[in-house]
Amino acid sequence: MMNQIHIQYYKTSIGELILGAYDHKLCLLDFRYRKMRTVVDGRIKQILNAVFVEKDDIFFVDVRKQIDEYLSGSREDFNLPILLLGSAFQKQVWNALMDVGFGKTASYLQLARSINNEKAVRAVAAANGANALALIIPCHRVIGSNGELVGYGGGLSVKRKLLNLEKGITTEHQLTLDF
Repeated sequence: MMNQIHIQYYKTSIGELILGAYDHKLCLLDFRYRKMRTVVDGRIKQILNAVFVEKDDIFFVDVRKQIDEYLSGSREDFNLPILLLGSAFQKQVWNALMDVGFGKTASYLQLARSINNEKAVRAVAAANGANALALIIPCHRVIGSNGELVGYGGGLSVKRKLLNLEKGITTEHQLTLDF
C-alpha cells in the first residue's frame, strides 16, 4: 500500500492554496494553480512514495489558522512542523530563504552569497521556484538584483500584495524594496 499525503484546498485572499500533510508535518502549502504545480507535486509524491488523498486532517486546522493570521497582518512567523522535500541544494536554499526576515527582501545573488556559492545564482532561482511551502519558506521576499519584482508562483500581483502586507502598506502601489 502506498503512503498517503492528505491534501486540502483552501481559498484565501491571495488565491486558492493547496495544503499537504504527511505524518503530521506540512509538506505542501502552495498556490493551487501555479505553472509548476505538476512538477512540484510529482517531486513530493516521488520522494515520499505517496499519493495525494483529498481529506481533511486535524493538523490543517492550525495551518489554516496561521495562514489567516499571517494574511491579516497579525502573524510574522509560522510555527508548524514542516517537511522539506527536495535535493540537498534545494534544502540549503530554502533554509537560507527562511533567514530572510519578515518585511525584508533579498536578491538571488544575495541568497547565493549567503550559501557561499556566489556563482549559483541561476540554481538558487530554480530552487526558489521549486519551493512547495509558500509563505513559510518566503520566496515572495526574493527580488531581482535590479530591485524589480521577479517570478512568483502566485503571480507578481500576489507577490506585491505580500510584500506590502509585510511592510504594513495598505495600498498596492507604495512598495519600496530594501537595497
